[in-house]
Amino acid sequence: MMNSIVWPKNYQPGKTDNFVSNEVIVAGLTSQDVWLYLQNAYLWPSYYKNASDVVLSHGKKYLVLGEKFSFKTFGFPIDAEIMELNQPQEKTAARIAWHGWTGEEDTRLDVYHAWLIEDLPDHWVRILTQETQIGLPAQALAKVRPNPMLNGHQAWLDGLVEIALSNKTN
Repeated sequence: MMNSIVWPKNYQPGKTDNFVSNEVIVAGLTSQDVWLYLQNAYLWPSYYKNASDVVLSHGKKYLVLGEKFSFKTFGFPIDAEIMELNQPQEKTAARIAWHGWTGEEDTRLDVYHAWLIEDLPDHWVRILTQETQIGLPAQALAKVRPNPMLNGHQAWLDGLVEIALSNKTN
């Protein structure tokens, strides 16, 4: 049985204004191979063109539980806080999730973005990323076709796999 994202009550898919889900299963990688490129948020812009201007509150390069950080995505400034962070361990899926927000009052966008990375049998890894969004901007975004969040997160996944494969040290 594959693992799933752990959602806070207010951010459960189906109860928010917008939801996207992207997943890949890749041979030849482990959760450890992938983890570094997610936990080090300063690396995001190197493989995902929609991420820039990353700033971590504690000044170190790795995200930690409770960390407040900021970055730009799709040109929007996002303030965020790490809500879940479990590094890869044998027989345990790695998880990282943040609550992010931008805007004021009627233009506010609240998101919950989660990643799950798990090792599968026969040297395969599963990478799942999902995001729920709340607010008027999310309502408008949910109607856009093709969905820019779905395509953007697929580009993030593809870039993550590419950088992990190109830097694999086996």
